[in-house]
Amino acid sequence: MGSPRIAILDYGMGNLRSVAKAFEHVGADVSIVSEIADFKGYDALVFPGQGGVSNCMKLLNDTGWNEILIDWIQSDKPYFGICLGLQVLFEHSEEGNTDTLGVFKGKVKHFSLPSEFKIPHMGWNNVRYVKETALGPVDDGSDQYYFVHSYYSEPEDKAIIWAETDYGQLFVSAVSSGNCFATQFHPEKSQLKGLQLYENFLKHVASL
Repeated sequence: MGSPRIAILDYGMGNLRSVAKAFEHVGADVSIVSEIADFKGYDALVFPGQGGVSNCMKLLNDTGWNEILIDWIQSDKPYFGICLGLQVLFEHSEEGNTDTLGVFKGKVKHFSLPSEFKIPHMGWNNVRYVKETALGPVDDGSDQYYFVHSYYSEPEDKAIIWAETDYGQLFVSAVSSGNCFATQFHPEKSQLKGLQLYENFLKHVASL
């Protein structure tokens, strides 16, 4: 049996190549998919979100990828969302007053922090895992990942919170539910620890 087939969604935005190269590095069979007609036979879907949520949701809605994403995750098929790929899972974002996919109940809010905390939150920061999942916590002797964001997710269901981070306030830095995993940080920019997270996801997909 070969390596699981991973589809990286190209919806017109996102840091596609660095995510694809990171998954290839850990042994995945990776394709960048932009057309729904080409989205067949894949074992997992990766959403490498970057940019503004309003433009993102317009592109998803206009192309029909919104319905594909909702159905995929609600069917408990393996999903890994990165940054915006986490935020779109909730119902509404303050960014552009935008309705998002609504897979989970909750909203996405803009940081409101004391002046000593720069926005966007950019750079390395600690991640504290609050529950065990099929992907870990990951421990390679360090505990930091790379962030670039001005908004954070606020789930209604606290049971989906996978990890938290402190930046002037405690915020949710990763969620998981069934085979759906999503991180506010960028594993592909987080060196060995991030690669380990992708490798664990690949192993999990292969085990299903």
